[in-house]
Amino acid sequence: MITIREELPSDIAGREALLDAAFDNTRFAKAAERLREDRLPAEGLSFVACDGACVVGTNRLWNIMAGPNRQALLLGPLAVASDRRNRGIGTRLMHHALGAARRLGHRAILLVGDASYYGRFAFTAEKTNALWLSGPFEQHRLLGRELVPSALHCARRPQPSSSRSLRMEIIPKPFGWYPVFLSWISPPVRPRRSATKRCRRD
Repeated sequence: MITIREELPSDIAGREALLDAAFDNTRFAKAAERLREDRLPAEGLSFVACDGACVVGTNRLWNIMAGPNRQALLLGPLAVASDRRNRGIGTRLMHHALGAARRLGHRAILLVGDASYYGRFAFTAEKTNALWLSGPFEQHRLLGRELVPSALHCARRPQPSSSRSLRMEIIPKPFGWYPVFLSWISPPVRPRRSATKRCRRD
């Protein structure tokens, strides 16, 4: 029987072996992994699917910011053992995580993944098309879901007349370094050429 529960310290080795088998070393090169690296997941939001003592699925969520003063969660990686797929374990892990995040008062969740899969859980790129990750990523795979209406309102694309852009940056927090998911910054200013190097056009 498959059970979904909070992750325990004794599950870590099994979880890491599962992730290695699901993604191998490529997972460490992903832009989303940079947000999780050397950080702890959000409290109470690390879950495993277990068959007896064997970890056969994992899903965790991480504290981030989605714009100025807007807390959110980053979901993932979601993984299920290859010999246990197509049995609804991933779906159960997702619903369990979404329900727990809502009960704990979180407002929005972001992830990087396929809309064809995560769309069934109401994740969409509709409100994330102005958000960037630090590192290579595919814009259409950056998805979000609001747990509270308008929680991702400030993450929408700026109006064309705006001179500001969105970028990912890391800022210090009282509890350590947390990723700030795309705070507002001004675009870089191109330095002017000196008068001696400026070309004349008549």
